[in-house]
Amino acid sequence: MIDFRSDTVTQPTAAMRAAMAAAPLGDDVFGDDPSVNALQQYAAELLGFEAALFAPSGTMTNLIALMSHCQRGDEAIVGQNWHTYKWEGGGMAVLGSIQPQPLANQPDGSLLAADVLAAIKPDDPHFARTRLLVIENTTGGQVLSLDYMAQMSELAKSNQLACHIDGARIFNAAVAIATATQADPYQVARQLVAGYDSISVCLSKGLGAPVGSLLLGSAEFIARARRVRKMLGGGMRQAGGLAAAGLYALQQHVRRLADDHQHAQQLASGLKQIVSDCGLETQFSLQMPQTNIIFCDLDAALASHFVAELGKHQVRLTSSVYQSAGQTKSRLRLVTHLDITLPQIQAMLSCSGDILSNY
Repeated sequence: MIDFRSDTVTQPTAAMRAAMAAAPLGDDVFGDDPSVNALQQYAAELLGFEAALFAPSGTMTNLIALMSHCQRGDEAIVGQNWHTYKWEGGGMAVLGSIQPQPLANQPDGSLLAADVLAAIKPDDPHFARTRLLVIENTTGGQVLSLDYMAQMSELAKSNQLACHIDGARIFNAAVAIATATQADPYQVARQLVAGYDSISVCLSKGLGAPVGSLLLGSAEFIARARRVRKMLGGGMRQAGGLAAAGLYALQQHVRRLADDHQHAQQLASGLKQIVSDCGLETQFSLQMPQTNIIFCDLDAALASHFVAELGKHQVRLTSSVYQSAGQTKSRLRLVTHLDITLPQIQAMLSCSGDILSNY
């Protein structure tokens, strides 16, 4: 099976499993799991924060951040298509009593500074209190630049807002920038998050750990966050095995994200060539990826055929249906990751060529 559904489907490597098996354990709710403590300390120092908190998922670390920054009736400014608003079950409103103020995302995934400024509410009892600006990087696989991240941090600070990053794939962003500028990806990651009050980092996406995300911030902020984690049921006991996988991922799997990005480029380039050769450009389009996520837009009939035929060849991906100019279209998402190899990319292209040439 070739699984392009997400970079969450990765399996722990043999070396990661060995690190998990050897991890010393304690009780993290009591704060004495040495492996969890080592992960938290390493991550905080790595990205330039005072403290960190390990939790089961990125949805939880984002919600913990929102509930630690905001009180009931406060407002958070978010992107219309960002995970914190669209893909986390409405948790900020349902569980946090926080009002989301969604803004339209630009084609590059960013929010316009002017839109953010216009959304900040005046100090008036008629309005929710605008407390927080949330930024997502990467966003749909797109990279927000160092300059943009610095601009948004400064905008938040100058308007007395806290600022949080949904950085589930922040290391993908860092590696993409580092590759283009011949810089160190760890140093780029520190620059991307500089000036922000908090960040959520996923360990179980491209980094390849089986479970878990980290929330990073000041010591005072993480103390509040620990209380919220307990409230949400995120306290774990002998979690050191999972934490050891996360520590191994941060130490060993960041630089190799460049391989995933290269595989995505090869896959997208190959699909573009096949579509052109088959004369299907009006029915099948895609944008070249910046990191490890490829989106393809297809006519609904072609998409149904393509996905069904790929399934017969044990190729898995995700798809969704939407309306455009009165027509039903399908958007396919393919994600490269630790368990996608170059031979699998080549097999996918060979299979796609056969399917599309016979359509």
